[in-house]
Amino acid sequence: MTFRTLSAYSFALLLGAATLSACDDDTEKPATGTLNVELENVVGSQPLTLGQSYSTLAGDQITVSKFNYIISNIKLTRDNGTVWAEPESYHLVKQAETASRSFAIKDIPTGYYTKLTFTIGVDSARNTAGAQTGALAPDNDMYWSWNSGYIFLKLEGTSPQSSNGQIVYHVGGFRTPYNTIRTVSPALPAGTASLAISKDKTPQLHLKADVQKIFTGPTTIRLSQLSATSHMPDAKSVQLANNYAAGLFSIDHIHTGE
Repeated sequence: MTFRTLSAYSFALLLGAATLSACDDDTEKPATGTLNVELENVVGSQPLTLGQSYSTLAGDQITVSKFNYIISNIKLTRDNGTVWAEPESYHLVKQAETASRSFAIKDIPTGYYTKLTFTIGVDSARNTAGAQTGALAPDNDMYWSWNSGYIFLKLEGTSPQSSNGQIVYHVGGFRTPYNTIRTVSPALPAGTASLAISKDKTPQLHLKADVQKIFTGPTTIRLSQLSATSHMPDAKSVQLANNYAAGLFSIDHIHTGE
């Protein structure tokens, strides 16, 4: 075999290997899909409307003028036990801003998922990283400049049971003993075994957040027991966080995207 023939043969081998490698790369890329998440804030069985009067389960009257919260670190568990985590997973939801109450989670590996997990609030690493951008931008009205940390849930309004007629509850803090970071896994709707993610269909997951559950759960809280203006962290904020971790969020239904 001449040098020229050998060179041509070697080139052909290299070309074939490169082609096989490219094919391997293609087959290794998993198919992915998208999940749309829609949030509906409610008070019991009624939709939350800012400026409208409602009752807590303990019988206190409350009129909400602002309701904001941060959802972060969203994870989905597959039917085989593996867990997929959304990268850069921080979503700010504001009742006053319709667009904030829905978002898309993209590039999820296709498959069947049996569990949704997320954090109410901001993890300690981001709390100590200073003011940031996007959902964590300081001008989003969810950052304590005086405390260099994030407000996880903000509820403001009025109540005749409050000491001065006002309610201003800002729940946050990640340091012991007033750590209010809570991670929850609301159950899939009854009769729904799994959430199917495919490249051809985009399901929609409908989450409800019930304001009543902030004041009931492990601890029933009367508005007269809270300071009218409470810039937490403090012991009461831990009670509020324990309550909303126990039942604030529920998965109401899932549209399959068909």
